[in-house]
Amino acid sequence: MRHVFSAVSALALGMPAVLAVAVPAAAQNVPIDTRVDRLEKEMRAVQRKVFPAGAPIEAEVTRPAAPAVVPGSPASTPLADLTARVGALESQLASMTGQVEENSYKLRQLEEAFNRYKAETDSRLSQQQAQVQPQEPPAVRPTVSAPIAATDPASAKPAPARPAAAKPAPAPAASEARKAAVAAIEKPDTGDAANDAYTYGFRLWDAKFYPEAQAQLKATVDQYGSSSVASRAQNLLGRAYLDEGKPALASVAFYENYQKRPRGDRAADSLAWLGEALIQLKKPADACKVYAELEQVYGESLSASLRTMMDKGKAKAQCS
Repeated sequence: MRHVFSAVSALALGMPAVLAVAVPAAAQNVPIDTRVDRLEKEMRAVQRKVFPAGAPIEAEVTRPAAPAVVPGSPASTPLADLTARVGALESQLASMTGQVEENSYKLRQLEEAFNRYKAETDSRLSQQQAQVQPQEPPAVRPTVSAPIAATDPASAKPAPARPAAAKPAPAPAASEARKAAVAAIEKPDTGDAANDAYTYGFRLWDAKFYPEAQAQLKATVDQYGSSSVASRAQNLLGRAYLDEGKPALASVAFYENYQKRPRGDRAADSLAWLGEALIQLKKPADACKVYAELEQVYGESLSASLRTMMDKGKAKAQCS
């Protein structure tokens, strides 16, 4: 999503320079060929800002077909050809501006919907945490026993022995077995600390030790957030939450990975899995917006597996 914001900002910064070149020729003091060259350079600069993840769209500007010259009639002047090229460039720029404005509007809608959802989720989690907090036991008043009457020592009977208080049960052996199983997961040591940290988190996740994997992947993202490994680690963190049945936490992890690293290795994956998490949270309308964003931002660059996942998600969410 930040990718789209940066693209819109770049276009907004480039627009004044391009529009300044597009002023009618009568108001310019520079030759028409200089206008054309500068306008084409500005258009290429705007395309590089708007489409940094892929190849810029080549301007669909062709030189007008030369009409059949009737003998005796004057030939077309170079100025007329250059004016036609300028008009074609200005028309394409207007079309691109409209598309960017439409994308910006859709992006705002998606962000507003997610902010509402995040606020609802935070409120629900706060209520759940308040419910599970242990309550203080009621104060116990000391009791005073009645005085014991004096009795003959010979006739006194020993009081029956009270049963010993039950000892707490020992910790289940399963926890020790789990610790041993986690310790058996090999920690890689290839000399690449960032990749080794991610690989260890992946091995924990693959062995279905989800809490341990979450802790390892969180530490990886915190320590190597500027590395290319961060995109993979944050996406796998969301997967670990989702596999453990925590779609709310998973959706936050996926959204943050896409927002902070729109050009990361797993940005598209996080957007696809965000749609799945929203479906599990019974928010199909928001999931449909996420899938629309995925299609619009990554389009033809989506892998076959992600496209299949997106199509299935759209069917489950009943996206129109």
